[in-house]
Amino acid sequence: MAIIVNLDVEMAKNKMSLKELAERLDISMTNLSLLKTGKVKGVRFDTLEAICRELNCKPGDILDYKADVV
Repeated sequence: MAIIVNLDVEMAKNKMSLKELAERLDISMTNLSLLKTGKVKGVRFDTLEAICRELNCKPGDILDYKADVV
């Protein structure tokens, strides 16, 4: 997949666990874990905004693009 999710990096920078972030965002740990591992097809802007607010980062800090090598 060409989209790389760096949520774990931002969580580590903020010394925040998956459980703590899920509680702050009021979303399930399962959904947050799926996002963290890149196993989702999309993310809502309001969820992305809330994550950025809690982790004091920008969307580009969480999501990256790397072209697939053909």
